[in-house]
Amino acid sequence: MIISHEHKFIFLKTKKTAGTAIEAALSELCGPSDVITPYRQESEQDRKGRAPQNYRIEHPLKPKRPLWRKLLMRPERYYHHSVGFYEHMRAARVRAYVGEEVWQSYFKFAFDRNPWDRQVSWYLYKTKTKRARPSFERFMTDRRRAFVSNYAIYTLDGSLAVDFVGRYENLEIDLSRALAAFGIRHTLEVPRTNITPNRDSTRDYRSYYSNYTEALVSDWYAAEIALLGYAF
Repeated sequence: MIISHEHKFIFLKTKKTAGTAIEAALSELCGPSDVITPYRQESEQDRKGRAPQNYRIEHPLKPKRPLWRKLLMRPERYYHHSVGFYEHMRAARVRAYVGEEVWQSYFKFAFDRNPWDRQVSWYLYKTKTKRARPSFERFMTDRRRAFVSNYAIYTLDGSLAVDFVGRYENLEIDLSRALAAFGIRHTLEVPRTNITPNRDSTRDYRSYYSNYTEALVSDWYAAEIALLGYAF
């Protein structure tokens, strides 16, 4: 995620929506006081501007790093909430950390994606290290592993918490719309980064689905489907 005090915007990063690529582009706009959270080291080379900065904070609501990880000398995870600001951070926690004045006055935006397409991308990402990849049908039987909680990132108590939700399918145009909303009129180049390997780009996401798994996604993500008007 990125909080730009220079341009007064907050970007909430969702999952499997080109969030890393958007952050890589937005970093070009950031100043020395802005918050930029880290992501996977192999993708850091694609940032257009500043490296991760100002994401470590002390706050009364910030959870402590688990003691057992300290005792076992486990490395700190960049995406864990004990760091301070972190990627895929929910709107409620961001608002608590930045305070009402910043939250209410800054332009807030996020991106989402057709849930049926996003689910296939998530499946391929979560199973990419498997020597024998399980079937999509089998993967979907484990809701705890398979569920993608993007809606909770950009909503508060079931209501939209951001000023704009762009669409992955319309990435560059919608990013330009968001930039224009806080006064940036030039186009940012969005790099290709954090791409899930071994995905056949010619294969339609619908081909992964049975009637059962299609209905399962429809049920899991009913709220964002209704909000954004997506269809299978």
